Amino acid sequence: MTKFKLPLVAFAIVLFLSFSQTQLKAEKECFEKVSRSVFKFNTALDNALIGPVARLYNKLPQKVKEGTGNVTSNIGRLLSVPNHLLQGNVSEAADSFGAFTINLFFGIGGLNDVASAYLKTTQEDLSQTLGVYGVKNGCYFVLPVLGPTTVRDSAAMVGDTFLDPFATMTWRQKEVLNETFNKSNYVLYKGADAIDFRGDNDTNIESLKKNSIDLYAATKSLYLQNKKNKIENSTGNEEDGWGNLDK
Repeated sequence: MTKFKLPLVAFAIVLFLSFSQTQLKAEKECFEKVSRSVFKFNTALDNALIGPVARLYNKLPQKVKEGTGNVTSNIGRLLSVPNHLLQGNVSEAADSFGAFTINLFFGIGGLNDVASAYLKTTQEDLSQTLGVYGVKNGCYFVLPVLGPTTVRDSAAMVGDTFLDPFATMTWRQKEVLNETFNKSNYVLYKGADAIDFRGDNDTNIESLKKNSIDLYAATKSLYLQNKKNKIENSTGNEEDGWGNLDK
């Protein structure tokens, strides 16, 4: 099997698994006892490592934080392009690619988000694309380190690795603009994006931990509502303090 056929077959399997879940209800739990145990592990990991690192990150100069967030958001626009196209949104795909290109060349590699003054873009992924076509969440469960997910979202996460141009460039070590990208670039991007996200939402996350009677149930509800808002291209209620979760 050629290198080109393998990703196509894997992607077809992802789509099959996702569409096979269209009749499952979003609130259905899979292995709740196991998920709660994994969630407990993730919470301990967050308390011991991820949270403290995120708070150290928040102490960096604002320009450094803004630059990191801009770079990761700009790279994320590449994944939005094929998903916009799959949703039939050609103009939005053009805007996302245009914003990425503008920031790359005129925003010092994406450190400055100059494109936002001219183009309005939204971040799209395969989970949202499948949701647009009516694929339901399926079973909800929790993955180690990665956190809350559903059958649709976990399958889409795999599919996104085949749709994401940046993943293709790094994992296949492609040369772009005389620069050779490798796997470490992708890991660094994902790590920086996760810490930036955790840092932006530190106050809200810690408040949720402190005030929730059942943190597992509260996190599940928040996760599913946030996914629903994204699929509906809704920002949700900005007064609830969770606007950053739409990143």
